[in-house]
Amino acid sequence: MGLWRVFYADWEMECCGTPFSVGDEVAWPLLLDEGGETLGGGWSGALSAITATPEYVRVDGAEIRVLRADDGLVVALHSDPDDHAADTGTGTDGGRSRSRGRSGSRGTGTGSGGDGSGPGPGRRVARSGLLTVERHGARWPETTGTVRTIHLVHQDFAETAPGSRTREPVPASRSLEAVDRSPRWFGEGRAGVLAELYVPGPRT
Repeated sequence: MGLWRVFYADWEMECCGTPFSVGDEVAWPLLLDEGGETLGGGWSGALSAITATPEYVRVDGAEIRVLRADDGLVVALHSDPDDHAADTGTGTDGGRSRSRGRSGSRGTGTGSGGDGSGPGPGRRVARSGLLTVERHGARWPETTGTVRTIHLVHQDFAETAPGSRTREPVPASRSLEAVDRSPRWFGEGRAGVLAELYVPGPRT
């Protein structure tokens, strides 16, 4: 069993999501934002550490790299653990090297750590970052759990330069508001929700 903090972005909910309440059982496809750079970072209290054996999930001719934790949590990775050095056998790099793609994938027929450049088959790796709901792009197994708490994420955005129409998040302005239900529509100054998800364990 495990209790995980998951960020559900406003645009993900408004586009393709279903509002949920405290106590609801949900099933979400999760992606790990290594380093917690979402909305400019500053998520230290919400980051998750996961140690698991990587596996590939075949999706539309490609293979998505996922970690499946002992409690049943399944999370896709931005980058492939085989791309990281494995001097300690964990494949951990602190999240410094990661792809800008939505998930780590490869074409079919590629070896897994066979040249000694990665952790190789059956080796556990450690990753940390912000768990996010990802409903766009490729598909991978969802994580099922019960929502324990929901916090509405308030976030300010500032102009990148005076008069610019481009804005960037201001992490220091972020605040959380406890709510009983996720909204369907968010509006100005609301960036999404941070939910605590209780995962009871793998289902048989």
